[in-house]
Amino acid sequence: MMFFRLALMALGLVLGYSGGQILALSGPPETAAINTVSLMLAGALSALLLAPRAEKFALRWAERFRTWYERLAPTTVAAATFGLIVALLLSVLLTSLLRGLPFYSWLLSVAVTAILAAFFMTYAVRNADAFGALSFAQVRRKPGGKILDSNVIIDGRIVALAQTGFLDGDLIVPAFILRELQTLSDNADANKRTRGKRGLSVLEELRELRPLRIEDWDDPHLPTTDDKLIRLARETGAKLLTNDTNLAKVAKLHGLDILSIHEAAVALRPQLQAGDTLTVTISKGGQQQGQGVGYLEDGTMVVVEEGLKLRGKPAHVVVVNNVQTNVGRMIFAKLDREQP
Repeated sequence: MMFFRLALMALGLVLGYSGGQILALSGPPETAAINTVSLMLAGALSALLLAPRAEKFALRWAERFRTWYERLAPTTVAAATFGLIVALLLSVLLTSLLRGLPFYSWLLSVAVTAILAAFFMTYAVRNADAFGALSFAQVRRKPGGKILDSNVIIDGRIVALAQTGFLDGDLIVPAFILRELQTLSDNADANKRTRGKRGLSVLEELRELRPLRIEDWDDPHLPTTDDKLIRLARETGAKLLTNDTNLAKVAKLHGLDILSIHEAAVALRPQLQAGDTLTVTISKGGQQQGQGVGYLEDGTMVVVEEGLKLRGKPAHVVVVNNVQTNVGRMIFAKLDREQP
């Protein structure tokens, strides 16, 4: 910041010199030099005193400008540039016509240009989506890419899936998802902080298994992360890898391809048929009197008739029915009387 302070002092010297020259026009010549030097010293010292506050002000505005610049979408820049070009071309044509007027002046030409630029740039930015092809910083299109959302990253099962080789193509992590995980890991709430740190750890494990592509793309005009994921998937042609049911439904309405590890795990569970036997530990009571409820290793709920009396103990049961619901699979069973 030394350069900033020196620049302020130089500005103070210039202002003091200008003030001294103005006083020299109306004052006695013999005091002009002394007044000029005094004003220059006063300007330099004033700048030195005001430098700390000026630095804070400049840093605050520099940070705001940096934040605005980082969030600036390439399509917005392309749209604003296109609008300015149209405004300048029309301004040249109108200026040629206005030169014949008796009250024409260069101020009129500047005003016309400013009005046209404000109108066309504003209109173009509001319709920035139509200028995606003009942007020089387009997201990369590569077939077979998979966009990861924060939900599927924190879930962690994607690591095992990557180890088995079932995930082909690029694994894409949007920069705004990375920032979301970082924000969670710094959160004051312990649960959110744990989720954020787990998500970052999963990304570290994935990076050791296969290359990750961080897509530095964002659109500040989109209000939610889900909207940004859908837009990015549409622009890149990549599939969306998520366990968020609501996001999956909305994305399907947009015609996107969705991959859900949870749905895949449910589909790959072994199908138990009526008459099959298994062993399950009864952990709690069911909705009906005497019913016991247990869970298989994959989380499948098993409802056992008259199983509550074996609560906390492993029970040998026979499958009676296998029901698939929108929240998962449920197995209804009864105690196996033939087992001890």
